[in-house]
Amino acid sequence: MRTLASRFIVLVLCIAIVLSALAYGTVHYWSLALFELGACGVVLLWAVDAWRSRTLRISRSILQVPLIGLLLLGLVQLLPLRSPTGAGVLSSLPVSSLSLDPYSTRLALVSIVALVIYFAAALAFIDSPKRLRLIVRIVTVFGFLLALLGIIQNFTSPNKIFWLKELPQSLPFGPFYNRHHFAGYMELTLALPLGLLVSGAIESDKRPLYIFAVAMMGIALIMTGSRGGMISLVAEVVFLIAFARFRRNDEAQHDVEKSSRARSALTRVGLALALILVLVGGAVFFGGEAALSRLVGTVNSDDPTTGRAHFWSVTLDIIRAHPVVGTGLGSYGLAYTQFDSRNGEFRLEQAHNDYLQVMSDAGIIGVGLGLFFIVVLFRKGFARRETDDLFRRGVATGAMAGCFAVLVHSLFDFTLHTTANALLFLTVAALATINGRVEQASKSHRRRHRHRKLIKQPDFSGARDGAGVPSSQSR
Repeated sequence: MRTLASRFIVLVLCIAIVLSALAYGTVHYWSLALFELGACGVVLLWAVDAWRSRTLRISRSILQVPLIGLLLLGLVQLLPLRSPTGAGVLSSLPVSSLSLDPYSTRLALVSIVALVIYFAAALAFIDSPKRLRLIVRIVTVFGFLLALLGIIQNFTSPNKIFWLKELPQSLPFGPFYNRHHFAGYMELTLALPLGLLVSGAIESDKRPLYIFAVAMMGIALIMTGSRGGMISLVAEVVFLIAFARFRRNDEAQHDVEKSSRARSALTRVGLALALILVLVGGAVFFGGEAALSRLVGTVNSDDPTTGRAHFWSVTLDIIRAHPVVGTGLGSYGLAYTQFDSRNGEFRLEQAHNDYLQVMSDAGIIGVGLGLFFIVVLFRKGFARRETDDLFRRGVATGAMAGCFAVLVHSLFDFTLHTTANALLFLTVAALATINGRVEQASKSHRRRHRHRKLIKQPDFSGARDGAGVPSSQSR
């Protein structure tokens, strides 16, 4: 039974995906507050759905376990278990919690709780092929429109967001303060339509529209000038070409020779190279040579995202000092100042490497939870791909490719520390791993089902009286 409340939950999830990106990626307190209020609304609707349907819908997906574990770790970090002796003589309120910055840890916990609510709702309420297609179409259409916004804005007003908000100390793109975060968002949005195209799940008359949407999103990504984004785009295309399954019947699979397999591999490589060349050519056509200058040229010393080697070396010092539970979720900015060897030359809030920052903030325990999430994600994603439903297969393949691209990008930037990117990443992870409820029955299965229904239907054609009522009832 699908209640009206469950439909509103899916609607709130769609609205959150759109508005979290448009609200500058949801990095300000006001946008975070609205984002978290939306999560509270989902909880209330969830309760109404349970009351109306007499069933509390909770997904059993094990992907939720590491996120809950991260919440528990954050709560432990707030406990007063640290000795305050090393707080310093100038500190009137020495920090006794395991977190060096309890205030930031509390804020991080609230944001993580909201993300977990949206993720759990996606796993529980995207429970039909219709809802799966709705989410995929919204992500695809919104990604295409966001790409157009970014390209047009880059031509007309490259230093302003929405042609109004000027950012003299950063390089924005689209509605994002950081162009690297826009590139990460595009990696996720273009993955779904690209996965559907490669898997052959799109009708021939609709393919040009999907190809055009993918091209626009890929061109916008390249025009950001994000080297991490370009590398991740290549990784995404390689992943899709390597793992996309082309339809062959079982007999043909057994009779395929090594030469034909080699030709198939070469064909996939050729498709990957052709796609990359088309995207690069489109980016150069729209944005000129400057679109690729950051990838092949000399790094600009004025770029605030350079100097990663120094950032990472300081982060390693933090990790060595707090190896088990870390310095506290969200406390990296404060911890960095204590270990920076350049006496405050840089004021840094993020490590520009999500993996190092997770280990700095959450220690070995946090890294273990993250690795568990990644392994389960791809293991379940590959299992969900084994289906006769082409659309489901394409979504699973594309979703895994998008997640893989973001995980590669996380080696160079902190895209997942932006709320909009984290929400879309978790939503795409949910699309990759949702169970068979969202699969469309195969044609042969539907034919057998209809045949059984026809057999079970009673036949009164030869047993009716003049009034058209079965003779057994007329008696």
